[in-house]
Amino acid sequence: MRFVIKTLLAGLACGAVLPPAATADVYQYRDARGHILLTDKPTAGMKLIKRYGISTGRSGSDSAATLAELQRRRDRLAPLIERAADASSLRPALIHAVVRAESAYRSDAVSPKGAVGLMQLMPATAERYGVGDRHDPAENLRGGSTYLRDLLEMFDNDLQLALAAYNAGENAVIRYGNQIPPYDETQNYVRKVIGFYNAMIGGDQLALR
Repeated sequence: MRFVIKTLLAGLACGAVLPPAATADVYQYRDARGHILLTDKPTAGMKLIKRYGISTGRSGSDSAATLAELQRRRDRLAPLIERAADASSLRPALIHAVVRAESAYRSDAVSPKGAVGLMQLMPATAERYGVGDRHDPAENLRGGSTYLRDLLEMFDNDLQLALAAYNAGENAVIRYGNQIPPYDETQNYVRKVIGFYNAMIGGDQLALR
């Protein structure tokens, strides 16, 4: 996911239990490439820019409605995700996890950096994998899952490195000696996707079918 604030919102959409009038703090920081990013995972030196009050009401209906909408989008896309998984020889749970982290299953998602669609494809990646319409769910899933499969092969099926490369680019991972780059956005992204993935498959991190 290339826009960190989406991870915060997606986390709320996961149905996490929140007490009434809970708060979610949003921090601003600049990554190693000079991009200004937002996160809910503060580290030293970050600037608090917004505190949001989140009220679940008496029954938690707001978060339940958000979760229900996420589930509806997921269910509608499940057949396309299964098809993309078959074509790329990936486990469907992995594609689900990436799509959830990248776009919360929204095909109209667009990041400020220009990433588009369910798997947030940049223009160069879309061109590389023959994706003509990045908003088209089937095309986006095909291109994104094929790219993810290529990254797994490039990094010897190391899921964490493949996810880091999906977020920051394979050259960034290589530049840091085949390690997850020291970007808060990328490190948070890897943790988030693996968390979603583990929740679906019970801790088995085998990515390929």
